Amino acid sequence: MMQFFKTYIVVFFVFMVIDMLWLGILAKKLYREQIGFLLKSDVNWIAAISFYLLYVVGLIVFVVEPAILRSSASYALFAGMFFGLVSYATYDLTNLATMKDWPLSITFIDMAWGTTLGGLTSYIGYILLAALGWR
Repeated sequence: MMQFFKTYIVVFFVFMVIDMLWLGILAKKLYREQIGFLLKSDVNWIAAISFYLLYVVGLIVFVVEPAILRSSASYALFAGMFFGLVSYATYDLTNLATMKDWPLSITFIDMAWGTTLGGLTSYIGYILLAALGWR
């Protein structure tokens, strides 16, 4: 259990740094311009935090731990990319299918971001865990 907790802390930290860079700096204007009309003025922090906590568990269970068992940074990268793609495609394609005026461009951008985020988080998390001797 302690090993999972250590892994969780590392992967969660990496995920948050990368995603906050994207949401807070790189894509902040993009989302406001494209879907600002859909955004709430106040964030539902319980839902947001729940997503972050659960997503990281998914990355660890389905990507990082299998990468550690395989001793494979490339597995961490590519399986993380696939996990990110599937996760973000679930959200974006559902929105595209069910929401009025959901932009196609956001669907593609967000799916590309999910792919990038999943891959980078898993890869960097794997490398950090190895560097710390926690795997």
